Amino acid sequence: MLTLIVSTARTQYRPATAESFKQEFLNYINTTRARGCNCGTKWFPPAPPLSWNTSLQKSAFRHAKDMNDKSYFSHTSKDGRSMQDRIVFAGYIFNGYKSFIIGENIAEGQQSIRQVMQEWFASEGHCHNLMNPAFREIGIAQYNDYWVQDFGGRESYSPAEQRALESGQARVSTLDKGKN
Repeated sequence: MLTLIVSTARTQYRPATAESFKQEFLNYINTTRARGCNCGTKWFPPAPPLSWNTSLQKSAFRHAKDMNDKSYFSHTSKDGRSMQDRIVFAGYIFNGYKSFIIGENIAEGQQSIRQVMQEWFASEGHCHNLMNPAFREIGIAQYNDYWVQDFGGRESYSPAEQRALESGQARVSTLDKGKN
């Protein structure tokens, strides 16, 4: 006698290991960044490869889990936290860097890395993040049907700039958007 068991649960894509998850994403993204691509009508020339950042991954995981647990889909958390709040809280800090830039892609429902990446590259805004040469680091997470990519780019001061800052010959100033 043959017994057939039918499950109504959606099949979830799970890579073999965390390392294979990371490498599959990095290979897909960095292959495209290396050759350049069109994002909508805008051509993005080749860009440097992204490297994995565990603080960005932690931020991505927490946001994917939060969206899953609280049943929402947004760059703003239900408690009002922004992407920047979440990324900085996860340890991706800007203090001590010459420049700092962050970004985020989110998706829901895709069943594989290939599917979510194809859809992100087909979406103009998401593609802009993926091809932005100012982004140098990435952390990605999947939690059930939710996917989050958090991007970062930080530029360190050169040794000469560091010496000038330490000696007082230079100083760091910030722009306040609210003041002229």
